Amino acid sequence: MVVGARRAGLSISQSAQLMGFSRTTISRVYKEWCEKGKTSSMRQSCGRKCLVDARGQRRMGRLIQADRRATLTEITTRYNRGMEQSICEATTRTMS
Repeated sequence: MVVGARRAGLSISQSAQLMGFSRTTISRVYKEWCEKGKTSSMRQSCGRKCLVDARGQRRMGRLIQADRRATLTEITTRYNRGMEQSICEATTRTMS
């Protein structure tokens, strides 16, 4: 949208007002498009990859359902017993 507005002849200020972004954002996005041909944000590919895949999430669910009164430490220990890559209690907490 930013690139389209700028190519249609709108100024940076007009584009910013039309889309609700700052002038800095409009000029940065347009500059990246001109220099690198970049059209979208790469935010989805940043950050650490998830330690637990879909299979591990299903396993965690079964462990929790099997013993509803188990502590976080017990669940983490049981999960790590059968897996090649171990997880910490903080990861278990976010999954449960």
